[in-house]
Amino acid sequence: MSKTVTLRISEDNYSLLKAYAKSDNRKLSNAVETLAMRRLEEELFVDQHEMDGILADQDLLGRLKTGHLQAKKGRGRFVE
Repeated sequence: MSKTVTLRISEDNYSLLKAYAKSDNRKLSNAVETLAMRRLEEELFVDQHEMDGILADQDLLGRLKTGHLQAKKGRGRFVE
């Protein structure tokens, strides 16, 4: 179920969002949601180029595997 969110933004930012929505043939709310979700995906997930670099780094993969196994056994501690 969709939720309603109140958002306070400057006139300039509102104008930019409104222009983006119009140029992309979207409603303003859909444009804001789409832009926010794209940004979240960029922050939460790696792109293919970055993943290729991770998978090519055997030292890193070994350390990740060791850390994973230690975490499963309850060893070590989490650092924030």
